[in-house]
Amino acid sequence: MCGIHAIISPSFCSLSEISPELHQNLVNRGPDYFGQVTRESSDGRWKLRFTSTVLALRGDRVTKQPLHDDSGSRGGNVLCWNGEGWRFMGEVIGEHENDGEVIYRGLKDARSVEEVMGVWKGVEGPFAFVFYCEALQRVFWGRDRLGRRSLMVRRIEGGGVVLGSIADGEGKWEEVEADGVYSLGLGDGVARRHDWVEEGENFVSAKFCPGGSVSSIGVFNKALPSFEGETPLTSASPSVRALKDQLVESLKLRVLNIPNPPSSGTGKTRVAVLFSGGLDCTVLARLCHDILEPHQEIDLLNVGFENPRVGARLKKEANGKEVDLYEACPDRITGRKSFAELKNVCPGRVFRFVAVNVPYSKLQAHRQQIISLIHPHNTVMDLSIACALYFAARGQGSVRSESPDPDSEPSTVSYTSPARVLLSGLGADELFGGYSRHAAAFQQDGYTGLVKELLRDVSRLAERNLGRDDRVMAHWGKEVRFPFLDERLVKWAIATPAWEKCDFEREEEKSGVEAAKRVLRLLAMELSMEGVAKEKKRAIQFGSRTAKMESGRDKGTTLLS
Repeated sequence: MCGIHAIISPSFCSLSEISPELHQNLVNRGPDYFGQVTRESSDGRWKLRFTSTVLALRGDRVTKQPLHDDSGSRGGNVLCWNGEGWRFMGEVIGEHENDGEVIYRGLKDARSVEEVMGVWKGVEGPFAFVFYCEALQRVFWGRDRLGRRSLMVRRIEGGGVVLGSIADGEGKWEEVEADGVYSLGLGDGVARRHDWVEEGENFVSAKFCPGGSVSSIGVFNKALPSFEGETPLTSASPSVRALKDQLVESLKLRVLNIPNPPSSGTGKTRVAVLFSGGLDCTVLARLCHDILEPHQEIDLLNVGFENPRVGARLKKEANGKEVDLYEACPDRITGRKSFAELKNVCPGRVFRFVAVNVPYSKLQAHRQQIISLIHPHNTVMDLSIACALYFAARGQGSVRSESPDPDSEPSTVSYTSPARVLLSGLGADELFGGYSRHAAAFQQDGYTGLVKELLRDVSRLAERNLGRDDRVMAHWGKEVRFPFLDERLVKWAIATPAWEKCDFEREEEKSGVEAAKRVLRLLAMELSMEGVAKEKKRAIQFGSRTAKMESGRDKGTTLLS
């Protein structure tokens, strides 16, 4: 995870210094290194300044950014890179290599827009970037096909632009769309968009493909079942085994070879899971047990809030008795139950349940900072979700210390997770039919309606608010990784027929688990996580109780005041 800021300004405008607040926010994202590089266009009409901060998680050393060379009278190429390139041109990037350097080597010799685009099309993994190509006198910027990293843009006087991982509080900022790569020609001042996929390539756009392309990754399978001699979806189904294989490969890239966090003397805890106790995150934690070395510990970050409105109701129902509002949060109850199941199924592995309790006063103290980070998003729902992710990523809470005496109460000690890599289960609902609207679509129009709803959801993956989420979690010098949003896993999932993912045609009694995300639930059963396999879906803002803090009448679409 890194912080990016770049300004491309006409020469008649001065390059103002980065404000102290923006400087600090960039350093929060990348505490290991801060660097700046300036350039001037070959005709002297443009001034350029590139800023990067680095959170070092790849390679065997801290790689200084921006990456650049100093050829030519006015300088050479510059790359600000914020991402994780797991594969480049189909090959896995080695554990001792830095992904940014590998990609930069591919860009240095580019002499055409097509060659630059060929490099970016060859990157698999989440990223955002700004690249100045000296030979073409053009600045390129963009986000990966699924928009997993933040990058925003605002226009300035004279046709220039400012780009940043986070906003600087000036002007009108917009999220950079994940629909291609953008560029600004320094010779003509014209901005362009370059599509991820052109007509005639392997995966053409929805305009040319009857099935519809999903984020330029693959073609969605719109087939409908015949049910003639068809095998029901069970634990033995090929799609269950394939999902496990896909998830394991995705997780290996994301949890192995993580450098030892600077704040951890032993290096035993390098990975943490954003842990509600639900199906998606618990399956990830369970598979991490199979992948990581036995001595590696895994933190489970479970957040709960003091919600005054809910607290008043609970205290009234308890007839004045003391109520632990944090332990009463739905996600805390589910989290402790799934934590117990993990410990039972994975003996010998240290799973650490970190209870992140957020008093209302602390939430209010951080509220303005969170609103600033989520900008330009500005609704009540944006804030509710962001609050939960912000404090969970911080990883500051408490853990229960088990007592050797079974009759004594466990003590609680303060704890801050040193893990700088966080895992999120986001994406599973869209890929495998986990939302209530998927069931409703099936009830209304059978598999025709379900397929239509699934296609709509996966087609909007790149429009999810992942940039917003990136900004609030990266603020703590943490990087969130999404195993379900690995390009190869997404490609497999959208090519798999709907009834092999969420078998709404058959009752729960025949498979033991409900139809929503049935393929993932059956995988959980195969992993001996029966309780988790039967867990219901719950939105994070309701599970952690960040929603409707003061009034039950607030709508999620209401703008923040």
